[in-house]
Amino acid sequence: MLNSESLNKVLENKIISLEEALQVYQEAKVNPTELFSTAQKLRERFKGNTVTFSKKAFFNVINMCKDTCTYCTYKAEPGEEKLSLMSKNDVKQMLKLAKKYHCVEALFVTGERPEAKYQEAREWLAQNGFKSTPEYLAHISEMALDEGLFPHTNAGNLTFDEMKELQKTNVSMGLMLENSSERLAQKGMPHYLAASKRPKARLEVLENSGKLKIPMTTGILVGIGETPAEVIESIFAIKKLHDKYGNIQEVILQNFQPKEDTMMSQYPSANENYFKTIVALSRIIMPEMNIQIPPNLSPKSYHSFLSVGINDWGGISPLTPDYVNPEFAWPEIKKIDENSKKAGYDLKCRFPIYPEFFSFVSKELRDKMSLIEDEERLVREEYWR
Repeated sequence: MLNSESLNKVLENKIISLEEALQVYQEAKVNPTELFSTAQKLRERFKGNTVTFSKKAFFNVINMCKDTCTYCTYKAEPGEEKLSLMSKNDVKQMLKLAKKYHCVEALFVTGERPEAKYQEAREWLAQNGFKSTPEYLAHISEMALDEGLFPHTNAGNLTFDEMKELQKTNVSMGLMLENSSERLAQKGMPHYLAASKRPKARLEVLENSGKLKIPMTTGILVGIGETPAEVIESIFAIKKLHDKYGNIQEVILQNFQPKEDTMMSQYPSANENYFKTIVALSRIIMPEMNIQIPPNLSPKSYHSFLSVGINDWGGISPLTPDYVNPEFAWPEIKKIDENSKKAGYDLKCRFPIYPEFFSFVSKELRDKMSLIEDEERLVREEYWR
């Protein structure tokens, strides 16, 4: 059968084509056992029995956003109770608290170019002494390094020059592709009012990150109305970029969960079997990639994803909520450790950059990392536990 032939081909370290991946998906709908088994073998071959995470503090720097996604509750309007406008002093206090909790990563998140739409955002920037959000992010990234935390910025579609500046202080950066389908940006679809989510715009930013050799986290949002073909094509779009530049350090597979007070509030969450099939296919398509699911979005079953190919839990905070998904609390690190051990895996803490990408960052950043680094180029266990 084609399914077996394609999966055997991957186990022989041969590349699977888009057409073969689509066929594997169709056959896995009937019985996913062989796909899951193959994904697990590849995961063990390339990642061993370690599962990693990043101990972080989530800095909700500014959550005004010029775009509107039909599933998002992160965005805030001026005057809303959930509006966040972190001053330099707010950032400084949070950094000190994060250091006290032995966090490693400072995750800096903003809405998409809020100053382009909101006078309030421009005033906030001026009060802090800056003209643009990326300028402010560069400054607070330096503050994070001074406190012994390592910045990872996720601020939407940054320009080549903005990323080049942030590269000086950020060990890695992030931008979710979400999906490469133009159809999802059509009227009535989730990205219709979000110009920054257009695939062409997102892919251009990811392409620039490759040219700059920035270790980049990207990923797919699963269950927002895409077809199986569209999500598989999106994974191949990421693969194509990584094959060209070698800088995609991690692929996040995030399952859609409906949120109250959004246009997609009545839309069903991603079916778990479908989600697991997409996770396993991602491992088949990119056997050596670091593949992550957020454990808080599958609170009852996240540990079962260890058997379909993942090797990372992403950023987990002992201090701050997930401001993008505030209704889903992160599980305690201790609990994740226990569940990982029960599944046969050792939980280890990494930096916001994976060890195989250390050569991408400057000597100055490497020197700072070395202070809490172990022989595997992960974070020393006595530091993070």
